[in-house]
Amino acid sequence: MSKILLVPIAFFFFIMPFCLNAQGDVNEGGKTEKTENEVKYPQYQLKGLLQARYLESFGDNVDVLGMHHSTGDVTQQSFDIKRMRVGLNTKLSEATEVVILVNLADFKSDTKGKVLENAYGKYTFNKYIALTGGQFRPAFGIEELVPVDIIKSFDFSNQYYEFGKNGWTSFQIGASATGAFDIGKIPVNYAVSVLNGNGKNVEMDKDNGKQYSTRWVFELSKEHKINLGLNGGFGKVFKEDVFAIGADITSDFKLTERMSFDLQIEYKQGTNHNLYFSLPAESRVGDVSNYQMRGVYFLPNLRYVVNYKKLTALELSCRYETFDPSYKVNSNVRQTYTPMISLEFGKAYLGRIEMGFEIDRFDRNVPDSSAYNDELFLIQLQLRL
Repeated sequence: MSKILLVPIAFFFFIMPFCLNAQGDVNEGGKTEKTENEVKYPQYQLKGLLQARYLESFGDNVDVLGMHHSTGDVTQQSFDIKRMRVGLNTKLSEATEVVILVNLADFKSDTKGKVLENAYGKYTFNKYIALTGGQFRPAFGIEELVPVDIIKSFDFSNQYYEFGKNGWTSFQIGASATGAFDIGKIPVNYAVSVLNGNGKNVEMDKDNGKQYSTRWVFELSKEHKINLGLNGGFGKVFKEDVFAIGADITSDFKLTERMSFDLQIEYKQGTNHNLYFSLPAESRVGDVSNYQMRGVYFLPNLRYVVNYKKLTALELSCRYETFDPSYKVNSNVRQTYTPMISLEFGKAYLGRIEMGFEIDRFDRNVPDSSAYNDELFLIQLQLRL
């Protein structure tokens, strides 16, 4: 198919939902009286999140951001605002919604490529297919589908952020189709995305290449919430072939009336083209296929429902992760332990106080870099709207 034909076809694909919505308005044009139970649009939902922290580093000459300093003073104690998010979800109709999310805490440093996080529109035809376009988090693993304020640890995993730098996770610009259906008695959710692959808040794609990814989730047990996720992606970056794959499983077992145990396990592997192209051409070893990252993490979480006065629940978790940003060339495995205790106030993590450690161990320490052994103590206050 020629490029000339692709333009009108793509244009029709994106305007079709709005044409369908407009046709519905025309059909209702003769009605002037509203029934008592009629839903009025647009509808607005304001959301917010505050994560304030106290940090203390116990690593040798390692600051609270994880950077090692061989000389000079090192800041090893600090208060910090990790996130101050404000979001607005707007439903224009039963099928059409627009979502905006900003992180005001990004103003404390260089705002280039930051602040604006979600900015997308979504049209839902039915449960089988919905189309999303704009800046959003594409489905490629467990963490992409869970807001940071309800995860069972202080923050997302190391692999999440590294795959985000390579255009597969975190906030990306592009389009996506999602939906759900059944295979026999097994419910299935799917997502197919096409992305620029160079992060959020950029004027245009960095090249003419695109990254294509998909995620499939199979509900193996409704009672114990056992879900199997499979992820895959391919694309071109500066005319070089890149890929990513992943698999994950989640479960949630109710041990007693008040106690439950949930577990997340996730594995990812892919091309670290971000690392490859960041190196001077003369220092690269072979082509981009030699630079591959891989990692796996286990996140068990024990939850006990208290319901005593304002305290809702107590949670204990400890994520273990091993991640190597380039296991074929210049390998340096990073192992991270994140033990944490959490006190929940109100429903759905309306208020939360967390305390614990992030403990990093590298195969080898690299002075004056973030690849250095560290023990970071955290106390985090979280409030969400």
